[in-house]
Amino acid sequence: MKWTRRKAIVGGIVAGGLLGVGFWFARERDRLGSPRLFNVGADEEGLHGWIKITRDDRVVVAVPRAEMGQGVQTALAALAAEEMDARWDQVRVEDPPEHAVYRNVEILIDGLPFSPEEAGTVVEVAHWMAGKLGGVLGVSATGGSTSVRDAWRPMRVAGAVARDLLLRAASTKSGIPVDDLTVADGEIRRRDGTPVARFGELVGLVGDLTPMAVPTLKKPSEFKLIGKPLPRLDIPAKVTGQATFGIDVRLPNMLYAAVLNAPTFGGDASGFKLRGPQPAGIETVTYVPGGIAAIGASWWRANKLLAEGVDVQWQPGPAPTLDSRALWNRFEGLLQDGDVALTRTLGEERKAATARPFEATYRAPYLAHTTMEPMNCTARVQKRDGKLRVEVWMPNQSPTLVRLVAAKTANVPQAAVDVHTTFLGGGFGRRAEVDLVRQAVTCALAVPERPVQVLWSREQDIQHDFYRPMALARWRATLDVADGEPKLVSVAKRQVAQSPTDQFPARILGVTPRGKPEGNAVENPPYAFPFYRLDAVVPDVAVPVGFWRSVGHSHTAFFDESFVDELALQLKKDPLAFRRELLAGKPRFLAVLDRAAREAGWGSPLPPATGRGIALRASFGSIVAQVAQVTVPDGKSIRVDKVTCAIDCGPVVNPAIVRAQMESGIIYGLSAALYGEITIANGGVEQSNFPDYDAVRLAEAPAIAVHIVDNPAGPVGGVGEPGTPPIAPAVANAIFAATGKRVRTLPLRLA
Repeated sequence: MKWTRRKAIVGGIVAGGLLGVGFWFARERDRLGSPRLFNVGADEEGLHGWIKITRDDRVVVAVPRAEMGQGVQTALAALAAEEMDARWDQVRVEDPPEHAVYRNVEILIDGLPFSPEEAGTVVEVAHWMAGKLGGVLGVSATGGSTSVRDAWRPMRVAGAVARDLLLRAASTKSGIPVDDLTVADGEIRRRDGTPVARFGELVGLVGDLTPMAVPTLKKPSEFKLIGKPLPRLDIPAKVTGQATFGIDVRLPNMLYAAVLNAPTFGGDASGFKLRGPQPAGIETVTYVPGGIAAIGASWWRANKLLAEGVDVQWQPGPAPTLDSRALWNRFEGLLQDGDVALTRTLGEERKAATARPFEATYRAPYLAHTTMEPMNCTARVQKRDGKLRVEVWMPNQSPTLVRLVAAKTANVPQAAVDVHTTFLGGGFGRRAEVDLVRQAVTCALAVPERPVQVLWSREQDIQHDFYRPMALARWRATLDVADGEPKLVSVAKRQVAQSPTDQFPARILGVTPRGKPEGNAVENPPYAFPFYRLDAVVPDVAVPVGFWRSVGHSHTAFFDESFVDELALQLKKDPLAFRRELLAGKPRFLAVLDRAAREAGWGSPLPPATGRGIALRASFGSIVAQVAQVTVPDGKSIRVDKVTCAIDCGPVVNPAIVRAQMESGIIYGLSAALYGEITIANGGVEQSNFPDYDAVRLAEAPAIAVHIVDNPAGPVGGVGEPGTPPIAPAVANAIFAATGKRVRTLPLRLA
């Protein structure tokens, strides 16, 4: 057997899984957790670690995932409430404490080096072992569109067990046999409909009951809440201003810190000097990882001091002269002869009788996240009973990592750190990073006993992000033209891109990078090419890269779907018909593709200078097709008039959330497609704010129609990210249809 990097990865997972299997099996029987686990207060009773009831008839559901606008609180609560038969107006949510039962197992499984269509013993064993290992070692994390996928069974089991406990408690209270009782509309009733007990009346009666075997879960035909556009639980607090985002945190005696980060990647401050006396309202100026911070009574005063009153000596990073032109030149060299980190092949290679080669090269730039809520973190270091304790308030995607890094920064045990996760004003992968945790805890150590809120300006945010990688890809096809009509023989893609998967654990945990490509960037396309080959090159570059909404799919979808369109032209076929031909035997993909095309009116007449483009991408367990209708009125300016989107995400928990996330992903991806570009000069980022890193404004936003392809028995897919990848290629393909000009570089420009 040939030992490959992929087999080594799987072998490591299996070995780790075997070490943890015994422990996880022991815990799996108690996956629900103790009733006392879920912050049970006065007039409340925990049914298990996921659900508690209150005397005023409320059902409180533990949601251990960050609400960053994706609707996760509503979706996860609905799963539990469905099986519990609670009324939706009874339900509210709370953050649970960090505990193994709440950890995200699916996020580890999702990181395995397999494409979604791959199957077989190796895949099945790796998935099984990753699930076991995730139960032991997995972190509490929100990302990868895994929240509903991970919670689909555990949350429903939690609801079903809660329902059974309440029935048995009501039976004890009333003396009526359990078999004569049912739960309906959030109360216990006789089977003839006679009320027996409200949930709140059972507080104090459930605690002595032991959960039985998991009851049979509902069939889709029995759902009353799942699949309905339930009102979102987070909206009332946001509309009334009661919601607490990280930037809203206010604590007694709180101070505020502004940060000035080094101007070059990997740089730091080696010295600083105030230009005059320390201004009133400033407590101190201190070094923080990556730069300096001014701490004062207001953020405005602190930021003003950094802008006008401090001279800093900067220690440059490892590449102080790096610029975009040199990077592209380097990537072009690697495209020709760089060391390959991963190779994949599908199909059988053969030679054409009369071969005609065709190739195209595509480019995608670095991208920033630009979350709506500026990056922030609040920390306090206090001495209690002679020992230091650390508290962190932060909009974050992984409290486990926040605790880990805060403890290391303050040199205290992890048990001495408390993490409070607020609402997130957008995450997109940026808030999985912990750079602000290091800075905030460092500031708090400089002013013990007082909380300090670190807030970055938009300029610091854009210039010190962890960027979506820039990428270069060359597609090559061989056509057989022996019979006059060209026939496709083979395709090959060679791709150069940095790897967030490689960098993230290196900077968080200090592990050695392995040169492994980012998994989403190397997933196999769904098309049945006669022969397909992928060669992935992972360059070592000083620019820090991280997870960006839809991760590698965001640029590889542009490369792949643009090339499929170009192949259709070479083969003299309609782009839709060619895709259908390559997807024969994949009914799920065809259903999504056909729905988008049909709803968009594919093939119907259009005004002059207007075209339609289509693109398809499977990501995060879902399949999305989009048709963009684009007008180029003057041959230069691009106007996206309409986007028609179809999605198959398997069982739909809340169709309103699915539609909102598709619309959100489309606008986010369209902003990148039309405007997004981070360029490098003198070892740092040139862009600094929205005037030079723009986004789609309301007046430019296209009409968007989202169509959900019904698949209640299918696998559970994500919705937070899959709407983003298809939009750039759909628009690029529409530009070609409207103008005859092929644009192979992002952002899309005709002049």
